[in-house]
Amino acid sequence: MGIVVNLDVMMAKRKKGLTELAGEVDITMANLSVLKNNKAKAVRFSTLEAICKALDCQPGDILEYVPDGEEQS
Repeated sequence: MGIVVNLDVMMAKRKKGLTELAGEVDITMANLSVLKNNKAKAVRFSTLEAICKALDCQPGDILEYVPDGEEQS
């Protein structure tokens, strides 16, 4: 499966919506949605840093490695 983005989980835990987070991170809602829905092929460290700052979390709270053949947790 590879790298899984659990952004939606952290957003729910912090009670932040897509519009609010996009404004805080200074990223378009479309690009944030791509990331949130696990469709992104890459993420800039500066974007990851801004997301972590806005959600008060660590990169490991958002990104997870899931080996091929295993289910996402």
